[in-house]
Amino acid sequence: MDVLEQTMSVAVVLLLLGATLWWLRRRGIAVPAFARRSGGKRMECIERLPLGPQHSLHLIRLGEAQLLVASSPAGCVLLKDLSPVVSK
Repeated sequence: MDVLEQTMSVAVVLLLLGATLWWLRRRGIAVPAFARRSGGKRMECIERLPLGPQHSLHLIRLGEAQLLVASSPAGCVLLKDLSPVVSK
């Protein structure tokens, strides 16, 4: 009888976990990793240059734009927009 109780307890816990995962997926909270990456990345850190223990420069690609950003404990500052200039 003890083995049957343990088996039923495990089954109930797995059922509750499955129901929770189903509910989270329906609400869009738990999305599989392969589904998140299917659209491609819009933002990417191309390169990082540490300047000190708490200061660094980041070269970031945001869509077609490339941005040079400085980060420090005080915050982040856009130093230069390196996007290609489109002539009209």
